[in-house]
This record gives sequence, structure tokens and C-alpha cells, in this order.
Amino acid sequence: MSTPRRDRAMQCLCTALLAIAAPLAWSQQNAVADQSAVKLATQVCVSCHGPGGRSNSPLFPRLAAQQQAYLVAQINAFRQGSRGEKEAHDYMLGMTTLIDDPTAAALGRYFARQTPAPGVPGDAQRIARGRQLFEQGVSDKVVPCASCHGAQAQGNGIFPRLAGQHAAYVVHQLKVIQSNLRQSPVMHGIITKLTPEDMADVAEYVQSL
Repeated sequence: MSTPRRDRAMQCLCTALLAIAAPLAWSQQNAVADQSAVKLATQVCVSCHGPGGRSNSPLFPRLAAQQQAYLVAQINAFRQGSRGEKEAHDYMLGMTTLIDDPTAAALGRYFARQTPAPGVPGDAQRIARGRQLFEQGVSDKVVPCASCHGAQAQGNGIFPRLAGQHAAYVVHQLKVIQSNLRQSPVMHGIITKLTPEDMADVAEYVQSL
């Protein structure tokens, strides 16, 4: 016959077992997703984004050391079809359709852990002006990029790493955001007054980091 004391003991035991089992199940799910992500990254993503996410072609962004939160957000945007620029549909829509949430998070973890590509030297004058734009902005025209993307363009959470990114890719993304082909509510107001020369300068600077 059960007693109140025995019932309480059984409840405590069940609670303890659930507390142990839940993290184990979560850990196992993560392990499976990590395996899938590594396979996907090394057998599929590598064809465009390069080994470890260090692409050589400016058509494809470098993903190595990118912020995990940003990567996951972009995978979700591709899956949902909310990245409106043509290249997104041509290259990524079909690729991401079958990626589930755990695998998306695991891909973010995988690329965030990779060694970043080294910066690429460029035109000294452009780099100098780009650095000024990145660090100080332009009076009432443009706020400093560093305020969101970090002092070394390393990124911060949902704000992407720009350091070492292909200059041509950065310029292209600034243009598609400015023209509303790519939705980025935070960026739309910030880059409205950027000129093509401004874009080229700041892109040259971040590529050199």
C-alpha cells in the first residue's frame, strides 16, 4: 500500500530521471544534427563556399568564422523564400528546402568554428577611406558600421562577420539591400545614402581584415 511519503519519493525519483533524460535526448539530437551538418558542409556546401567555408569565388560568401545566429537566420530566409535577390533563388532555395531546424543550427555551429580566411590586401587609399567609413561613419549621412558589426568587423550575433569577406560580394549585397531586393530592416535606413564609391571603399577595407 502506498503512503504519502512513498508517493513523494516516487515523484522525486521520476522528476530526477526526467531531468537526466531530457539533456541526454537533446545532446543526442544535437550529435545527429552535427553529423548531418558536417556531411552537408563537406560534400555539398564546399562546392561553392570552399573547404571550411573559405570560398575563392566572390560570387559565394566566405562562411568560415561567421556568426552562428546570422547563418541560421539566413538559412531560414532562404528556406522561406524571403531572400529576394536572383542569386539567392538560383543557388540556395533548392539547397535549403530540406534542411530542418536542428541541421540549420548545426551548420551554423560548424561554420562558426572554422578558421577564417586571411584578409586580402588592396588599394591603400580605398582601404583608408573605407576604414574611416567603417569606424566613424559620415556625420549625419552614415552611422559607423562598427557599431553593429564590431570594431574588427568580427560580427555580433545576428550582425554578420564582414572581416575577410570578398569585396565584390559585400558591394553586391549592399546594392541589393539598398534597392530592397533583399530585406534587411536594420540596414535599409542605414545605407540609404551610401554612394557606389562608399560601398567600394568599405568593402575593400573589410576584405583586408
